Amino acid sequence: MPKPLLALLGLLLSLTLVAALFPLYLSYKKPDIIDRPIQFGPERKALTLKYMKEHYGIDANDTAITPQMIVIHATATQTADEAFAMFNPERLPARRSDIADASALNVSAHFLVDRDGTVYRLMPETRMARHVIGLNWCAIGIENVGKADGSDLTKAQLKADAELVFYLATRYPTIRYLIGHYEYTKFENSPLWKEKDPDYRTQKQDPGEAFMKKLRALVHNLRHEP
Repeated sequence: MPKPLLALLGLLLSLTLVAALFPLYLSYKKPDIIDRPIQFGPERKALTLKYMKEHYGIDANDTAITPQMIVIHATATQTADEAFAMFNPERLPARRSDIADASALNVSAHFLVDRDGTVYRLMPETRMARHVIGLNWCAIGIENVGKADGSDLTKAQLKADAELVFYLATRYPTIRYLIGHYEYTKFENSPLWKEKDPDYRTQKQDPGEAFMKKLRALVHNLRHEP
């Protein structure tokens, strides 16, 4: 068989494999990401390092993580500004008495997706955020503005999430898992689970099973169980 024909067949085979892995992303572009950083000063850094040591047994000098998982959330707020105001303080506000005993570190996420699909980066994706019990040390968090049960999340958010997940999974080959926040306890007996407090758990429903089913139909190459 002529070499040019062999080369053409090889190219077609490669494209077929890519299509099998990412069938809906052949025409997708890198998402437009707007940097809107939350406060991450000395206090948040110190609280993060303390959290890592007390909850995960990680005695580190910096808050760097190697992403292995993406966790999808819903903010339970009506606007992106409300969500930003919730994540921005470095210390946990008094109203979060449900998790205050575990740490004074405020909750946060790496990305915030507005209802029109606008993507904001709140902090570097390789720095630890407090957004999912037991897995923060290896997880990137994506928050979507909307009800906690995901019933009002939009098509624009679904598309933005899919593009963002694909971009992150491509940029960080160590990422193998994509879960909804409500699925985090599935990993309790896996090597990724590091939570040392057996009583530190919360019930979650975000972003809803329906939303995750739609998202997985677009990004189906990542696992959701250990």
